[in-house]
Amino acid sequence: MARGKRQDVWEFFGDLLKERREGAGISQSELGGRVFVSGAYIGLFEQGIRKPQLDVAKRIDEVLQTGGIFERTWRKLIDKSPYASYFHAVAELEAVATKICEFAPTVIPGLMQTGAYARAVTLAANLFATEEYVEEKVTSRLERAKILTGTTRPEYWVILHENAIRTPVGGPAVMAEQLDRIAARVRERQALVTIIPRSVGAHAYMTGTLKLMDFADQPPTAYTETEFSGTLLDDPAVVKDAQRAYDLLRATALSPEVSLTLIESAAEDFRRCASTT
Repeated sequence: MARGKRQDVWEFFGDLLKERREGAGISQSELGGRVFVSGAYIGLFEQGIRKPQLDVAKRIDEVLQTGGIFERTWRKLIDKSPYASYFHAVAELEAVATKICEFAPTVIPGLMQTGAYARAVTLAANLFATEEYVEEKVTSRLERAKILTGTTRPEYWVILHENAIRTPVGGPAVMAEQLDRIAARVRERQALVTIIPRSVGAHAYMTGTLKLMDFADQPPTAYTETEFSGTLLDDPAVVKDAQRAYDLLRATALSPEVSLTLIESAAEDFRRCASTT
C-alpha cells in the first residue's frame, strides 16, 4: 500500500475515532484516561499523526463499544505493511521526524544499509525464506532510506560501535561497499556518524539498539529493539532516560573526523581482502 493511501486510512481511523468519541459524549482526556494514554495522544490519533498500538485500539473498542472496528482497521493496516508488526509505526514516524538519532552496537542501521548488506542480514536470520520474502525486506529497507535524500530530510545522527564496521557481513566486498556508502552519506552531509572504539570497553546502553526521534508538532519518542521484538516508548520520563543514555554514548564516541577516517580505513581493509580472494 502506498504511503499516501496508508496515511489516508490512518486519517479515516482518526476521523472515525473522533466521530465515535463525540457521539458517546466523551472528551479526549476522559477517553485517554480509560485506555491508559493521555488526552493529547487521543488528539494525535484523531489527526492521524500518531498510530495507536494494538492494545490501545482494542481498549478504544471496549470503551466506545464499537464492535471491534478499530482493532480490525489496525490489523488491516499492519497486514499491508512490509514491516514486522512492532516496527511499522516506527517506519511511519521516521518519515515525519525532524531529527533521528541512532545507536547500533553490531549491525549497520537499516537507513544506511546497501541492498547487498540488507540481503545478507535478512538471509542470515531467515535461512528458509523465499526469494520473494527476502526481496520484499530489502526493497522496503531501501525505500525507507530515501528520507535521507529528500528535500525535507531529517537531521540524522548515528553512533556505531566499532563491531558494526568490523564484522564482515556478506563478505569483504559487501562490507567495503557498505562502508563506502556510510562515508558518502557523511561527506554529502546527510548523516553525522561517530564510532565507539572497541578499546572503550563498557559503555552506556549495552543491551540493544536505540533510536530517538524528534518532531515538529508532537512529543519525542524512543525506540528500542532486540532480535525478536521492538518497543516504541512515548512516556516522557522514559524518553528522557533514553536521551541521557544517548548523550553518554555520544561522550564516549570518537570525533566525527576521526570516525570517518576509521570507517574509510576499514573499507580499504575489506577491499584489499576482497581483491585477494
